[in-house]
Amino acid sequence: MLLDRLVIDAHGHMSTPALFRAFAYNLIALRAAEGRLSISDEQMAPPLERHLRLLDQCRIDLQMISPRPVAMMHFEMPHLVDVWTRETNDLIARQCALHPTRFVGIAQLNQSGYGTPADCVPELERCIGSLGFVGALVNPDPAGLNQSPGMNDKSWFPLYRKAEELQATLVVHPSMSRDPRLAVVPFSFQYNFLVEETLATLLLENSDVFDTFPNLRIMVCHCGGALNRLHAVGRPADAVAQSHGVETRITSTGEKRGGSGNAATGEVTYGTRDVSNNLFFDTCAYDTHFLAAALKQRGVARMVFGTEVPGSGSSTFNPMTNAPSEDILAILESYDFLTDDDRRTIVYDNPLRVFPLVRAKLPA
Repeated sequence: MLLDRLVIDAHGHMSTPALFRAFAYNLIALRAAEGRLSISDEQMAPPLERHLRLLDQCRIDLQMISPRPVAMMHFEMPHLVDVWTRETNDLIARQCALHPTRFVGIAQLNQSGYGTPADCVPELERCIGSLGFVGALVNPDPAGLNQSPGMNDKSWFPLYRKAEELQATLVVHPSMSRDPRLAVVPFSFQYNFLVEETLATLLLENSDVFDTFPNLRIMVCHCGGALNRLHAVGRPADAVAQSHGVETRITSTGEKRGGSGNAATGEVTYGTRDVSNNLFFDTCAYDTHFLAAALKQRGVARMVFGTEVPGSGSSTFNPMTNAPSEDILAILESYDFLTDDDRRTIVYDNPLRVFPLVRAKLPA
């Protein structure tokens, strides 16, 4: 709890015993979609006990759990991805049933570099309608080759249409990259997250997706990827201060941009398309300065509490908060530019606004 509100985490991933991924490896090695995953409650208990202990440590009351993105196997053949996706979602549903007051499901979709987003509509319907999930992860580049149609492309529209109809929130979380240049980079999927989340944000901000689907809600993980490094006329220099009544909007100097004094290059202006009711970002960034910048650029109203507990921040300690790196709540409490109302908005109000199906999952 924080300030008499539940702390709702929109960015969590499932914890599983080792034989879960062993099943995936067998699918890949044998090239045959045969057999069913068999994991008992007793086998699942140790990783779930650790998961819940870390949630308690970070004061998280309810977490939306999804597949581990690097294990979604979207680069594989569709017949293998279909089986793996169904088994993954069924296991998430079991974990939610075992701990209904702590977990809510976010689906894996059976995306493949050999298919289109429309292929995922039946699984989205199954997860929302039959399993009681509240949203689904979407991978902007399932093939891992950085050549997939952008998230503004009309090939995405059947999935957007169904998500809007079901009130299911789509969560943009990339997976791995097969770029050979990254072979020497450890954990190179983190680089791919940054690249693909940034591109997804820019394409959704500068296209007609939300004109076509005005009730669609999309959340981009990790603060939306890269942040703005340039100013644009009309954009607040500090969106948090702006919401507190301090005027911080950037104005024009009257000069043209660039080094050509007589070139009609125009000025960079803030986009006129309002996507503030459709496009959101989570707080899953462990660098205290980066998250502060993200809040000030994106604004409190568009930032949703997300931590990834347990994840990449479980093994490191943040000396600035005297807490584990993944304790995002401790980071938010350390910021003197946030008010208590801001913090309540981020950890409770925004998760319920961005994920409308979650409200029915709350304790009576």
